[in-house]
This record gives sequence, structure tokens and C-alpha cells, in this order.
Amino acid sequence: MFSRIRRLLIGRPLKNEEALYQRLPKWKALAIFSSDALSSVSYGPEQIAVVLALSGMVTYGYYLYSLIPIVILLAVVTISYTQVARANPGGGGSYSVARENLGEGPALVAGAALFTDYVLTVAVSITSGTAALTSAFPFLGDYKIALDLFVLFGVLTIINLRGVSESAKFFVLPTYLFVGSMLAIILVGVVQALTGTAPVVPEVSMQRQPMNMMIFFLILRAFANGCSSMTGLEAIANGVPMFKEPAYENAIHTTYYMSGLLATMMVGISFLVLHYHVMPNPDITMLSQIAEMTVGRGYFYYFFQLATMLILFLAANTAYNGLPPLMSIIAKDGYLPRYLGQRGERLNFSNGIILLSLATAVLLIAFNGNTEHLISLYAIGVFLSFTIAQSGMVVYWSRNKIQHWHWRAAINAFGAVITGIVVVIIAVTKFFYGAWIVLIFIPATIYCFKKINSHYTEMGKELALKPGEKFRYISSPIAKNYVILPISYPTRSVIEAMRYARKIGDEVIAVHIAADEQNAEYVKKVWHIQDPEIGIVTIKSPYRMVIQPLLDFIKKVLVDKNPEDYVTVLIPEVQTNKWWHRLLHNQTGLILRTLLIHKENVIVVTVPFRLKM
Repeated sequence: MFSRIRRLLIGRPLKNEEALYQRLPKWKALAIFSSDALSSVSYGPEQIAVVLALSGMVTYGYYLYSLIPIVILLAVVTISYTQVARANPGGGGSYSVARENLGEGPALVAGAALFTDYVLTVAVSITSGTAALTSAFPFLGDYKIALDLFVLFGVLTIINLRGVSESAKFFVLPTYLFVGSMLAIILVGVVQALTGTAPVVPEVSMQRQPMNMMIFFLILRAFANGCSSMTGLEAIANGVPMFKEPAYENAIHTTYYMSGLLATMMVGISFLVLHYHVMPNPDITMLSQIAEMTVGRGYFYYFFQLATMLILFLAANTAYNGLPPLMSIIAKDGYLPRYLGQRGERLNFSNGIILLSLATAVLLIAFNGNTEHLISLYAIGVFLSFTIAQSGMVVYWSRNKIQHWHWRAAINAFGAVITGIVVVIIAVTKFFYGAWIVLIFIPATIYCFKKINSHYTEMGKELALKPGEKFRYISSPIAKNYVILPISYPTRSVIEAMRYARKIGDEVIAVHIAADEQNAEYVKKVWHIQDPEIGIVTIKSPYRMVIQPLLDFIKKVLVDKNPEDYVTVLIPEVQTNKWWHRLLHNQTGLILRTLLIHKENVIVVTVPFRLKM
């Protein structure tokens, strides 16, 4: 039954990669890779206003002071990432660029920053999508966390476990519906503003206090919040191999299309925010307020809200397209568990998909699905990876010296300086609002990377054959295999284990831990009837302990044996047909196996006895 449900959810196994990787044309790749960046306009401009409107001072008029640098920064990063796509057609983004050009340290920083960014991308996208839904239907506000987790596991995880070609079918239409409806809202709003049919801009929208250090700090913090609109720009450069040939040229064109749409929508929404003097509302998003003011609360309003919800939910898929393949690269380099580099039945990195979903679920629950709190953690990882990628590109152009390499290196150097400054701004202005968590998490992740790599390195040294070393199949003729069979009572499962013990052991020792004298004599009597040839060792345990007396006995056998001898512990284990039957039995065998498996020179074997009931 479990296999049927699993097959229904993730589909049939695939035999070859052609069944999974259907190279994407630009129009489809734009929808799949740009959903994160394009959807960020639903919360990015609002995050600027949140800082300026709730500061308790007249600072709303400084909105453009934060917006304009973001638009300029968007242009700089876009040009820089087209260079990354050109120089790194194999994908992997900033981690691969840093690994090839900057070395281990910067590569691990980039990997940790990208891991943080991708997990937050999923969390922020889902919570923002839920906010769009509850803005249109307020009665759902009490079920935000439940909705978040349903979308995470019930939709995104299952769709991505089915594979890239399957997931692509779900993401193209919602992206274009959102872009089309968003541009329509902006166009209607601008026309109404120019023709005078919309309310006149309130004077308070443009008022502002004289500039001072406090105001300057607020502008910087608003800028840091608004930089969340630029997340997802690296997705196309990370996924170059999925484009149709010429792959890197199509990726470059798609990057320009994405950034052009993003800038247009960001500026348009910001114009309407200022024009209507929209104020943040904890229960209704600013985008919802703009849509209602522009087209009214009719059919198109609900259509727009649902399109916004869908693209925000599906924007999280950018992380599912980016992080599992990235973790596979890091795993192959030995800095993550190796199973993260293995493909599943659908030829996707299913272990990475599951890890991403579980990490996101922890964030959603820990922050109670609050978008504003999650935004406080956002962007620092993004811009840190931007900075490392562009620094690596400077080294790449300087090393290869291809045509016009001076200009290319200058572009990436300028981008690295700008994004590096942004990292400092975000870290300072948002430190007490959650950035400190990321600044601790990234070094902790790097430490884990190094410990994992150290483990694999040491393990490789111990397992590797020494020069000239050969397999030795013939052991000493005096070596023995002592088989220890712990029993609680002579049953059919024990008899089955005894048959196997006779096949593999030179000396079989049955051990019974007795809680009282009467029980010990009874078990000994039954045992001699069943198998008079094999004696039974009775260990009295007046305090009813089972595990420790048995471990002490095995330790004594280990001390007395020859260096060439083996000790095998056979554990008879009853296998039930129904999973809940396991709850009705003690787990002594499992505990014993767990404790013994780490002992040197001890082999632990479980002998199953399968019940028919």
C-alpha cells in the first residue's frame, strides 16, 4: 500500500536523464527561474514603506532615496551575473565560481550563504503567498501556519519530487498571469493618476523631516529591507545547463528580460504606493490595498490576489531548482553528506529536496509564519554570494585574458564593491532585527562543512589500501568464530537463530539473563530438551537489568579470545506484518544492536523471524 501511495505522489522511476532534462526555451525558463525575483515586488516595496511609515517621524517622503539606489544596484548586479552565466555554463553559481577562482574558504562562505538564502526564499515566498490569500479572505487568517505547511509539503515538495520536467508544467502559466495582471494594475493606476481620475497625491506623502543621522540610518534600513526585491537574480546563472542551446546566450537574454520586468514593476508599484499614500497594515498587504484602490474589489481584484498568491507559492520553486543541485556539487566535493549528491528514482536530488523542505518547516514554525520577521534575516546571504561570485569573476577574467577582459573585470570589480557595501549596510542596519542570526549561522555552517570534509578525508585514509597491500583471504587455522546467542525464552525464533549459529560458528554460546532462580531453572530445563548439545550460560540479574549484564559477558569473551578470533552476536528478532504491531513489543534487540555495533571485533547479526499473522 505504501509503495502505491508513493508511486501516485512522485510517479514512476525514470531510466535515463533525457526523460528528466528537457532543455527549456527562453519563454519557459523565464517563468521557471524568474518567479522568485518577479514575485518579490509583492513584498519588496512594502518593506521600504514599513520602515519609513512606522518610524514615528515624517520620513515617508524619503521613499525614493531608498528605491532609486535599489534600481541602480539591480542594473549593476544584472550585468555582472550575465558575466557569470557566460563564464560558468556548467551552473553552480557563486559556489562554483569561488571554488575555481578563489579557493576553498570563499567557496564555503558562498555555499553557506546560498544555503541560507534558498531556505529563506522558500519561507518568505510561502508566508507572503499566504498573506496575499488572507488579505483577500480574512477569515483564513487563523490558519496561516497550517496553510504554509500544506503548501510546503503538500504542493512544492511533492511536485519537485516528481522531477524538473513535471514541475515545469505547473509554473509557467501562474508566472505569466501574475506579470500580466500586475502590469495591468500599474497601467490603470498610472493612467488614472495622469488623467486626474484617481485621488490627488496627499501632501504628507512628499513631506520629510530635515536630514540628520537618524533619518540617514532609517533610509539605509529601508534600503536594506527593499533589497529583498533582488533575491532570485542568481537563479538563471545557476541553471544555465537547463537552457536550450546556445545555453549561456539564452540564459543571458533571459536575465535581461527578467531584470527589465522586475525594474518596471518595482518602479510602477512604488509610484502607486506614493500616489495613494498607502500605509502598512498588518492584516492587509500594501499590494492588495493598491489593487483595491485601482480596480475596486471586484472579480479582477480577486483574480489578481490569487495570481499573486500562486506566484509567491511557486516562487519558492526557484530554491528547489537551485539548492539540491548545489548541495550535490558541494557533496561531491566532500563538504556535505554524500547521499545529497545521489539522484533518486526520478533522477532528481530527492534527498536535497526533502532536506530543504524540513529546514523551511523549522523556520516557518520558529517565526510563526511572520513575513516581516523572516525578511529581517533575508538579503544578507544573497548579497554575500553576489560579492563572492563577482570577486571570483575578476580573478577569472584576469587569469584567462580573453577579448575585452579589462572591461569585463572592471564591471565585476565594480559590482563586487557595490554589493560588498550593501552586505555591510544590511548587517549593520538589520543586526538587531535578525541579521545576527544569519551572521552566526553562516560560520556555523562553514564549520560543519569542514568537519564533514575532515571525516571523509580521515575515513578515506583508513580505508585505502597501502602500497603493495593485498587481500588476505586465509586466516590463521587456529582462529575461531564465537557465536553468542542471547535468549529470553526458547521460542521458534530462537531455534531459527540457533540453526544459523551452527552454520557459521565454531563455538555457540547461548546466554540467558535471569531475573529470578525459578525462571532460570525453567528456561534451562526447556533449553536442554530442545538442544542438549549446546549448553546455556545463565547470568543472574536480581535488579532485572538485561542489557548491561549481557554487555559485561561479551566483554569477558572479548578479553579471553585470541587476536585472530571473531565474536558474532546473533539477535533473534520477530518481524511483524503491520507497523503498529511493533509498538506492542519491546525494543531490546534494537538497543542491543545499537550498543554493540560500535564495539571493535564484534559482529552483530539480526536473524529475522517473520510472523504470518
